[in-house]
Parts: sequence; C-alpha cells; structure tokens
Amino acid sequence: MQAKITYLYLIFLLTFDSNNCKLIIKYWLTIEWRMDIMNSKTKEITLIGLMTAVTCIAGPLSLPLPFSPVPISLTNLAIYFSVYILGMRRGTISYLVYLLLGFVGLPVFSAFTSGPAKLFGPTGGYLIGFIFMALICGYCIDRWNGQTAMSLVGMLAGTAVMYIFGTVWLAYQMSKGSGQNITAALPAAFAAGVLPFIVGDLAKMALALLVGSQVRIRVRKAALN
Repeated sequence: MQAKITYLYLIFLLTFDSNNCKLIIKYWLTIEWRMDIMNSKTKEITLIGLMTAVTCIAGPLSLPLPFSPVPISLTNLAIYFSVYILGMRRGTISYLVYLLLGFVGLPVFSAFTSGPAKLFGPTGGYLIGFIFMALICGYCIDRWNGQTAMSLVGMLAGTAVMYIFGTVWLAYQMSKGSGQNITAALPAAFAAGVLPFIVGDLAKMALALLVGSQVRIRVRKAALN
C-alpha cells in the first residue's frame, strides 16, 4: 500500500501542486477503501446466501423412523459445513436465515414442512439447539483455525448441546400425552431422539472435517473469507 501511495503521489505531483496532490490521493484512497469494503460485504452476503441455500436443499431430505418422532436429517451436516467454511458468525447467520425461511412458510424443514407448528412440535428443540451447535462448533473452528482435533471437539460439544435441547423438548412433548412429568419422560426421549442418531452424526462430522477443511482452504485462497 505504501509503494502504491508513493507511486500515485509522484504521478499527481507532475500534474498538480503538492497540496492538491495530497488531497486527490486522500479522496482516491477513501473511495478505494469503501469499494473494498463493498466488495468484501458482497462476497460475505454471497457466501452466507450460498450456504443458506445448501441448508434449504439438505434440510427437507429426511428419513422417518417408525420408532421415533425424530427423523434422520441432513440439516446438521449442512450446519457443520456452513460453520467450517464460513466461521462462527457467518455460519450461524446462515442457519438463522434458514430457520426464518422455514418459520414464515418456505418448506425447508424435514419432510418439506414449514411454519411455527414445526418449532412447537416434537423436533422443535433440535431446530433451536442447532443455533447453539453452530455457535459452539464455529467458535472452536475459528479459535483454532480449523485444526482437525479441536474442530472435532467443537462439533462433539455443539452436537451434545443440541441433543440436550432436543431431548428436553421432546420429553416435554411426550409428557403432555402420557401424563408423566418431564423428568420421567427423559429416558424415553433420549432413547428416541438421541441414541438412533449418534453413529450417523459421527459420520457426518467426519465428512464435514474431510470435505469442509478443503473447501475452507480454497475459500481462504480465493480471498473470500
């Protein structure tokens, strides 16, 4: 940047007097700086929109289980990718946009459902828990710059927190129908909403670590991050 300023100064000095030259360079650099910010914001919005679209495509794809009200879903895989590629802040924003789209009626939730009823249904706790999962995963990925071991720790911790939200809310839903209190319904909620998904979620984490790390490197090289 310093060499660029010196070069511009010499060019303008041949045309204008010293005071006008400094003023022109000042305004030129201000405009260039603002353009850089605009370009950076455009790239940021584009990446957030892209990963939101990925989540909107992956989210509805689900496999219902006959013994559980919670289906196998690709939503958490999309979130792993989002926070790995975009980082905590932008990855979380990407998921929040997805959540808002589903809330207002776009069929992007599991099994192509949508609306407030989904958030207040049996799987609503998982949808809210995904917010905290994105924050925790993204924090660890950002804090340790995508280091594999710490990224995995973040994914495990974030997923565990998501499980807690999902299990407690599912237990509440079960307790309403059975007359039990929430505490008594927790074991059944854990068995239906966590145990069947642990192996699959570990596989999703491995895939995100393998593919997401490569995409993250390419994004950084392209100066988009």
